[in-house]
Amino acid sequence: MLVFELVRTHGMAALGPVLLLAGLFQLVAGTLRLGGWFRVTAPAVVYGMLAGIGILIVLSQVHVMIDAAPKASGLDNLLAFPGAVRDALSLLGSNAMIAGAIGLGTIASIWLWERYRPAPLRFLPGALVGVTLATLTSLWLALPVKRVELPANLADAIDWITPQGLASLADPQLLVAALALAFIASAETLLSAAAVDRMHDGPRARFNRELSAQGIGNMLCGAVGALPMTGVIVRSSANVQAGARGRASTILHGAWLLALVALLPGVLQSIPVASLGAVLVYTGCKLVDPKAMRSLDQYGRIPVFIYAATALCIVVTDLLTGVLVGFALTLLKLVWSASRLRAKLVPTGPDSAELRMSGAATFLRVPQLAKLLASVEPGTRLHLSLARVRYIDHACMELLEDWGRSARAQGGSLEIVEGAALKRRVEGRQRTALA
Repeated sequence: MLVFELVRTHGMAALGPVLLLAGLFQLVAGTLRLGGWFRVTAPAVVYGMLAGIGILIVLSQVHVMIDAAPKASGLDNLLAFPGAVRDALSLLGSNAMIAGAIGLGTIASIWLWERYRPAPLRFLPGALVGVTLATLTSLWLALPVKRVELPANLADAIDWITPQGLASLADPQLLVAALALAFIASAETLLSAAAVDRMHDGPRARFNRELSAQGIGNMLCGAVGALPMTGVIVRSSANVQAGARGRASTILHGAWLLALVALLPGVLQSIPVASLGAVLVYTGCKLVDPKAMRSLDQYGRIPVFIYAATALCIVVTDLLTGVLVGFALTLLKLVWSASRLRAKLVPTGPDSAELRMSGAATFLRVPQLAKLLASVEPGTRLHLSLARVRYIDHACMELLEDWGRSARAQGGSLEIVEGAALKRRVEGRQRTALA
């Protein structure tokens, strides 16, 4: 969407310079070791992001499976899907119905291969087998389905950056666009890297190196007027599911693409688009992992709610908005947990009582604590247990000190128990006030 708005507002000539500057921002961020901050992500947000992306992939690619054009958003795809299927089934033998059959056949081939493939051929991924069978079948039966399209000459697609384009970066709007592009591309890539790390047991992602490398890649993309590059879940998860173990698999991915596009374009142009959509539908379904929700449920209902809210917001809005909502909910949960205080007044004698507290005694809990202290009868000797108090701030300490002074004036007292440092602090202030 950022690229679309940039090109619509400033023209294609602005894409290269903006992307060049965005890549430079990423390179500097990686050099300054800022990539590690993206590790500060709650598992509920990561799993919710995976589920949301999986749902988006399915909602868009089911349209591709029937040779229809996907809509701009996940919600639009969901609303338009029943009508698209109805139109496809209304005409028996139509191109949409044939494409749907190709797609379903591809999914069935992938599932059967992954489940029953012979041990000597385990190196062959199910997606490759499914697409190959779909392509051969469509060619043998001469099926009228959409196929992959490529430009006649790849060199014609290169749009080298010019000095005039670089001079356009003096426009503040383009500077802001470059910064936004760098941030969103980095966030999407590194959050995806964190999610992929949870999908395998191999080497962990090196966030700062990834950020710097992507910056260099985007600078090269900007130099030739290409689209920006980001790391995304769908290819990475397909890579993991195919049994990839090292980083060489991603390098080979690019090498195979270049070789096929440059040397064997006819092979690619014979592939039905519906079969590629089916591969993405299969991958998207595997991203929505019910086991993740069950693992979060053992930590309470809040993580499950954050998971569902993140996924839903991604589907309804976009990836970045959904992740930010997940972050916001996680911070709210943290604030709520950090400020939660349980306080109970327990009588221990005719003129004595114990105030038991657990949790965090912050200024947010001053009204609760003041109400409880107000219920203590005058002349009561009050013992306060801090054994289960994680944190107590200045506002609560001041409240306790004020109550202690008032209690002494009425013949009572306040004693802090099981918290020697806090007891000395309270008693020291009390002696100073008496003096």
